[in-house]
Amino acid sequence: MEKKKRIVVLGAGESGAGAAVLAQVKGFDVFVSDTSSIKDKYKELLDRYGIAWEEGHHTPELILNADEVIKSPGIPLNAPMIVELRKRNIPVISEIEFAGRYTHARMICITGSNGKTTTTLLTYHILKSAGLKVGLAGNVGKSLALQVATCDYDYYVIELSSFQLDNMYDFKANIAVLLNITPDHLDRYDYKMENYVDAKFRIVRNQTEDDAFIYWNDDPVINEKLSKLTLKSQRYPFAETHEPGTQAYTDHGELTIDTPEETLTMKTDELSLHGRHNLYNSMAAGLSACLLNVKKEAIRKALSDFESVEHRLERVASVRGVQFINDSKATNVNSCWYALESMKTPVVLILGGKDKGNDYTEIEQLVRDKVKALVFLGVDNSKLHAFFEGKVPYITEARSMKEAVDKSYALASPGDTVLLSPCCASFDLFKSYEDRGDQFKACVRAL
Repeated sequence: MEKKKRIVVLGAGESGAGAAVLAQVKGFDVFVSDTSSIKDKYKELLDRYGIAWEEGHHTPELILNADEVIKSPGIPLNAPMIVELRKRNIPVISEIEFAGRYTHARMICITGSNGKTTTTLLTYHILKSAGLKVGLAGNVGKSLALQVATCDYDYYVIELSSFQLDNMYDFKANIAVLLNITPDHLDRYDYKMENYVDAKFRIVRNQTEDDAFIYWNDDPVINEKLSKLTLKSQRYPFAETHEPGTQAYTDHGELTIDTPEETLTMKTDELSLHGRHNLYNSMAAGLSACLLNVKKEAIRKALSDFESVEHRLERVASVRGVQFINDSKATNVNSCWYALESMKTPVVLILGGKDKGNDYTEIEQLVRDKVKALVFLGVDNSKLHAFFEGKVPYITEARSMKEAVDKSYALASPGDTVLLSPCCASFDLFKSYEDRGDQFKACVRAL
């Protein structure tokens, strides 16, 4: 009897635990290792499938005997164990790559520096509302591998970060969506923008003439890269106004989505999501649905009744005339730019956290034009001070969310907006951007 192929999974979060279950179901010899502690719900899942695991450390002799390794997107390529595996020519792949081997479902894959969660949830909402058998996976929803192991879907809508794309090789997106590219996570890409751009463009890898590539027509970074690439897939660019070749655009308050099979029009004020960035998200989701031959009425209805994403420009409350908005999901500068761009009132802006090599010049003009006070909420705010000193009338610091909310409220006048749009990761003071947003909402509601 031949020896079972050994699969080792590094990292036992949503993606790792799911990959382990799929490997077990497919009859491999599976082992899971995580240098942190594993959450109870994932331990229970691994135990239920009889999968061996360890936490708090990696045991080299249990890992370096693998035939293939599936790594969690959070583990950088220069982590000692990954370096060691590569030295031994042991293939290291992503959960998405592994899951793709075991399903014939159509894959709608969405990436971009900003807007991908909203676009993913919106696309899923359209397809699900139209009655398709569809799963939600990647950065949102459940692990793709777990769903492939336990469900039977015809379609998957998958949000992919650059980290998830890094270890994809043979996987193919039937519809690839690239919303935009702005500097983000450069600490993981040797601080070279072209490395990050290359990672994002892996989304079109392996596409054929039967596949579609949907992208923002006015993104200079995307256009520059496209000028050097030979793409087999059909292109579906979208833009705010009608430009040559655009397949989705607006004109006189009307949105048009144009695909070979279908032309859909609807009034832009019927879209449930507001702001220019959300117009792009709606176009990308609408194009995907049209290409899957979803009925026009179903697309229009879903684009008009979608409820927006938590922690993304989420209106929390109005307290004595001061509007509080939770945009905790803005973990990079460009997300904050979109938030500020959509503001119609004077703003008290809460910024700060773990800086990922941010360049704040992108929001400088919007801050000068719209922000009356800045509250820096972080362990080390020196970089923020150095950049923003003298550019707004008032700057202060806070060490906790309660202090940040109290100070912001004191600085705001009736008619102003207090905006939490931090530009930074949350890990210095909070468990996650969700935790940061939840604390913000709780403090606002306690005012």
